[in-house]
Amino acid sequence: MAYYRTVTYARDERLALCALLDDSGPNAPTLCAGWNTIDLAAHLVLREHRPDASLGILGGPLARYTSHIQQGMVTGTPYAQLVQTIRTGPPRLSLFGIPGADQRINLTEYFIHHEDVRRALPDWQPRALDPALVNLIWDQLSRAKLMLRKVPVGIEFARDDERDQQDGPHPVRMTVRPRTPVVTVIGPPAELLLWTFGRTAAAQVRLEGADADVQALTKSRWGL
Repeated sequence: MAYYRTVTYARDERLALCALLDDSGPNAPTLCAGWNTIDLAAHLVLREHRPDASLGILGGPLARYTSHIQQGMVTGTPYAQLVQTIRTGPPRLSLFGIPGADQRINLTEYFIHHEDVRRALPDWQPRALDPALVNLIWDQLSRAKLMLRKVPVGIEFARDDERDQQDGPHPVRMTVRPRTPVVTVIGPPAELLLWTFGRTAAAQVRLEGADADVQALTKSRWGL
């Protein structure tokens, strides 16, 4: 049983992902290069339950240790147990267990990984999302400024779902990288989020700008 009862969008995404992992089984593909569903499940367990190993998730000198621990989970822990560990939530005495931290830290993580499994399936379709969730995702896109800080062009986001905004007025454009020349990335906030986190082939966005600038952005790689 989950240790927390607060209903948040992060928890909704966590539970929906776990249900999909249950249905998909351990060997289904994901959008994470080289990972099947069991690898993704092990990653999520490691992230919340092995702080000693999670420091290497983004690379660096601990990346090999992180990979070793994650592979040990893949080979040594039953898949159903991994999924159930994700479902029950993070330990109380952890960064992720701090009240309110789940929504702030985990919404993006679980939304993206939910889509990683969904969009690896044939004939997937974008979900109809709660407008309040859409606006929350838009607000969290401010972190794109860090993710995209090294791309060779300026970046502006433009959300094209204005008709669906039922949770009060929101800006429909966001400057992410203030430099020229500028490429505008256009799409619903959820698609912009997936594009920002490297799911460029699966994200339903369009790029507007000079051909050379769009090409330079398309060829570039980014991340934390």
